Amino acid sequence: MSPAVVDYLGFLARIATGLVALAFVVGIIASSRKGDRPKKGEGQLKVRLLNDFYRKLHRAVEKVLLSKAELKALRKSEEKAEKKVAKDGLSSTNRPKVFVIDFKGDIRASGVESLRHEVTALLGHARKDVDEVVVRLESPGGTVDGYGLAASQLTRIREAGIQMTITIDNVAASGGYMMACIGNKVLSAPFAVTGSIGVVSGIPNVNRLLKKHDIDYEVVTAGQYKRTLTTFGENTEEGREKYKAELEAIHVLFKGFVSQYRPSLDIDAVATGEAWFGADALQRGLVDEIQTSDEYLQGKVDSSDLIHLSYEIRKKGGFKERIGLTLAGVAETALARLFDRRVGM
Repeated sequence: MSPAVVDYLGFLARIATGLVALAFVVGIIASSRKGDRPKKGEGQLKVRLLNDFYRKLHRAVEKVLLSKAELKALRKSEEKAEKKVAKDGLSSTNRPKVFVIDFKGDIRASGVESLRHEVTALLGHARKDVDEVVVRLESPGGTVDGYGLAASQLTRIREAGIQMTITIDNVAASGGYMMACIGNKVLSAPFAVTGSIGVVSGIPNVNRLLKKHDIDYEVVTAGQYKRTLTTFGENTEEGREKYKAELEAIHVLFKGFVSQYRPSLDIDAVATGEAWFGADALQRGLVDEIQTSDEYLQGKVDSSDLIHLSYEIRKKGGFKERIGLTLAGVAETALARLFDRRVGM
């Protein structure tokens, strides 16, 4: 074998050894990172300082407006403050903390799965009579049990003695308003929709259609009011009256809950199921101020540390499974609107 061939084979061997070593190192790093990742179906809390976001917006404008000398002096001052925070942490600023969480509600208030963990996280650090929680809320309402649980999560903040401000930029109606009323202060954008303190339920009945085609549908129950109204069976006037009484009972609970947190409200005047835009809601005492969440938070940037918390739940399965779950969720929501007696708060 010629010396050239030997040298070439030696070169290939060194390359192969290097690649194996590199793969080994990459595998170790990947394994260590994988250990920190949440398992499928679990979640991860993401924490972000919103002051940095606002600072980036301001810097983009400052580059155009300020001279080089002014910009240099400003950056020097900012770097000094940033180094102190990096060294000692946010606690070194001794400024109030504003914890910001978002809730975007669907018909079943499924966002409560993230909300409960976000509330738990902030309650471990928020200081009574010093810090504040801002909830950016958006929901037209939904099921009684779903929004009852979501409201209970916000109640934890209120009972801990932490100042809580609810901001409504688009809509917080029905079950959404049941959550909003818990806040020490409720802010509404000028055209945000609030109110709708009522309960509604609709259920189709195809019994006559079945009879027309000689199809019998039997409903067998144990308990006089186990099934007051059905989709396929024949409904009775007694069943309708009982069902209406159940809705009225839920409405009484709803009104009592709102009155507990907003005792100055004329509850009978606003609990008619009607919804109102910002100014009208303010006049009726449903909200405290007309202000957007952006305006409110921007006013806190210079005096407080704005900390955004977001608990993100990792989706189970691969792409096909996630698509399937999404389609199933859409179908479930559609069917719930059609058949589910709980829908309507």
